Amino acid sequence: MPELPEVETTVRGLAHCLEGQTIARVRVMREGLRRPFPADLAQALTGARVTHLTRRAKYGLVHTDRGRVMVFHLGMSGRWRIDPAEADRHDHLVLETGAGRALALNDPRRFGSVDLVDEAGLAAWPAFAALGPEPLGPELSAAHLARALAGRSAAIKLMLLDQRVVAGLGNIYVCEALFRAGIAPTRAAGKVDRAALERLVPEIRAVLDEAIAAGGSTLRDFAQPDGELGYFSKAFEVYGREGQPCTRCANPIGRIVQGGRSTWSCARCQR
Repeated sequence: MPELPEVETTVRGLAHCLEGQTIARVRVMREGLRRPFPADLAQALTGARVTHLTRRAKYGLVHTDRGRVMVFHLGMSGRWRIDPAEADRHDHLVLETGAGRALALNDPRRFGSVDLVDEAGLAAWPAFAALGPEPLGPELSAAHLARALAGRSAAIKLMLLDQRVVAGLGNIYVCEALFRAGIAPTRAAGKVDRAALERLVPEIRAVLDEAIAAGGSTLRDFAQPDGELGYFSKAFEVYGREGQPCTRCANPIGRIVQGGRSTWSCARCQR
């Protein structure tokens, strides 16, 4: 599933083609993805000017001068294609700009989504209302984590995946950040001391920043809007490296399952 760096990379790629542009035509190729497309999607966007693009958690937001925001989620296999040479049967939504650019939302597995939300109601929109702070913003701090995790017996790895604690963190980057901070993913969240949280916050930011700079991580389906793959997977220190030597101590990387998801870590470096 595309995580925060992949969505951020997508938003930045789309911004080059969409910001300041008028949407001349909207082609809806099927009824929807995980749920139906908004009935008024084409009417709301046709003729609108895109003012800017942003990201919230794992959602991309296309803001328009009509006060409507198209909110998209890439699901398991979604990506946007810019000026595709030919149509693909998995292109489900196509935006055409007045400058002659075409942007196709491609999603083979159809777990993504597209919604229309009023700009004024974004913060209260159900998918956003309960989200925690953005990990790259100033609201994420050791103090915030200490408050959110106090008294919690659930594993620190699972709590960091809880979008109410931190918005947008996913399995790949939580595994990598915990390794860098030297924190065992199985530790009870409420027992992770303040010193460890002080190490963890900058490592979360660092691993996300590095992943964004590398275009995200391509494991199966993800590609940037220009077709480039994400290369951060070449820098993984624990994720997907079961049995391989730790990059710091040479101890074999282990794998367990937490909350239905695989977790990779080094038992020697993470306590």
